[in-house]
Amino acid sequence: MHHFLAIDQGTSGTKAIVVDEAGQVVSIAEVAVRPEYSAGGAVEQDPEALFDSVVSAGRNALAQADVPVAAVALANQGETVLAWDRGTGRPLTPAVVWQDRRAESICAPLQASADTVAQRTGLVLDPYFTAPKMAWIRANMTTAGVVATTDTWLVHRLCGAFVTDASTASRSLLTSLDSAEWDDELIGLFGLTGEALPEIVGCDQIVGSTDAFGPTIPVAGLIVDQQAALLAESCLTPGDAKATFGTGAFLLAQLGANPARSTSGLTTSVAWRLREHTSYCVDGQVYTAASAVRWAVDLGLVPAANEIDSVAADSSDGVLCVPALAGLAAPWWDSAAGASFSGMSLSSGRGQLVRALLEGIAAQVAALADLVASDLGQPLTRLRVDGGLTQSTVLMQAQADLARIPVDVYPSLHATALGAAACARLALDTGLDVTDAVGTWTPDHTYLPQWSTDRAEEFMSRWMRAAESVLVHEETTVP
Repeated sequence: MHHFLAIDQGTSGTKAIVVDEAGQVVSIAEVAVRPEYSAGGAVEQDPEALFDSVVSAGRNALAQADVPVAAVALANQGETVLAWDRGTGRPLTPAVVWQDRRAESICAPLQASADTVAQRTGLVLDPYFTAPKMAWIRANMTTAGVVATTDTWLVHRLCGAFVTDASTASRSLLTSLDSAEWDDELIGLFGLTGEALPEIVGCDQIVGSTDAFGPTIPVAGLIVDQQAALLAESCLTPGDAKATFGTGAFLLAQLGANPARSTSGLTTSVAWRLREHTSYCVDGQVYTAASAVRWAVDLGLVPAANEIDSVAADSSDGVLCVPALAGLAAPWWDSAAGASFSGMSLSSGRGQLVRALLEGIAAQVAALADLVASDLGQPLTRLRVDGGLTQSTVLMQAQADLARIPVDVYPSLHATALGAAACARLALDTGLDVTDAVGTWTPDHTYLPQWSTDRAEEFMSRWMRAAESVLVHEETTVP
């Protein structure tokens, strides 16, 4: 039986697992990485720390498993960018993280092209995506070397290839959604003409080999993190949806072969390119989920992240929270929006504030689920969920109550790495079917809605009004 090393290089940590062909996890190693948050919307990481975390997590997982592996797969953060020297592999800038808002200065002057960009890319002209960060780095940090997403740099350091996969490339604002290839007109729009851009490869391609983890093994199975989780959670049929509760929360729904543009302020991107077929997904983003919980811990509202349920009151007693601690994403796209607590009285304690914070995260995801349903032309019937915050019973029950559908908790905390491992299996076994590579799973727990439809709708309308009250750039909202 073959085993695979799968690495999930995330915003707050790097996780490496060794997994067998049946999807059974043999070993896990994690290394924390902490972004630096600074004034002006800056969020940066040390690229060398990212690379070291990949190598040490990978080596630790291999040492624990003590079995040979057939390949190493890599899932990446998506829109985190750095400049580096292609000759030496040396970073020339910090990694500018997907949450970083400084590229607002690049997006603002391009607003007249926003509709064209949306139509061509399926995305929104927003500093969240890759191209504005690339242009910002070129304008403010360095014009030397190449500027690309972290996956391209990490893979180059591992095996010398200069590649990115189709799902990551589709998050750049530089590719045509329909062709999933680089688009010269978009590249020109962002002032990036002449930049060396990596080759776009399928998610099931072998791109080289590496000895960074000890034995020489193929590098295969490159995919962006959220799409990797969509794959692991078997969201293969149009309308299948999952939400990952990590640093942010991300709701994705499978569209199949149809790159339909959202009419409700969501984004459409490549889910994956497997077996030379491109699948698409629609997604909505919540910038702060676990990072909002960490904020509450740092503030002293909660002793530790894993104690959030014991602090949360049984009811928020009318307190509402809009946890827009890094701006609001879909469908508002207002990077300047601030977080709010409202509806407080002298009787409001920290229990009510914590409950409101969790309900605020769930409300944002529920709002996205409604928008996904309108894009699909059919309501979601269930929501599959993964990520560290799924361990919060309070949050998951609130999610079922507010989205008004059953919530199925994925039985592993490693969905992203497992999705990347499935891509690596497909790369090595060309006769394998995608469905077989993913396999089947049973929910760890299913949360059923307990609130009445009226109560949920009344809460959501109050919450949506609270969200609108924190907007700064009114014109960016979608009706």
